[in-house]
Amino acid sequence: MANDDSFIDEVIDRFSLTDSVSARRMFGGHGIFHNGLMIALIADNELYLKADKLSEHWFIEAQLPAFSYQKSGGKIFKMSYYLASESFFEDEEETRLWTSRAIEAAVRAPRKAKKSRSKKTTKSS
Repeated sequence: MANDDSFIDEVIDRFSLTDSVSARRMFGGHGIFHNGLMIALIADNELYLKADKLSEHWFIEAQLPAFSYQKSGGKIFKMSYYLASESFFEDEEETRLWTSRAIEAAVRAPRKAKKSRSKKTTKSS
């Protein structure tokens, strides 16, 4: 899942039309983050935007597939990220619209509780 640096730069430039974002390497691809929330991912030089039950219908209507990968054992795992449309890269209004949808889905997503580090206490006798 290698990504070209030039494609990552292009994605960051598009997102910067609406807000500040950053890219971080993860799992052979890149995560795109806004205020600590992952709003998109890049895999094999394809951009996938965050979606949820309230927003996935826009992707389905546009016939944009969800990101999926094959787990060991052959099972296909579908994630809640959908391929960005060509219009995302061609039209600033579309960039803003789809970015807003991705941010809203990321905000609505449940957060995993951070594991707290327990302090080991020693008892002295």
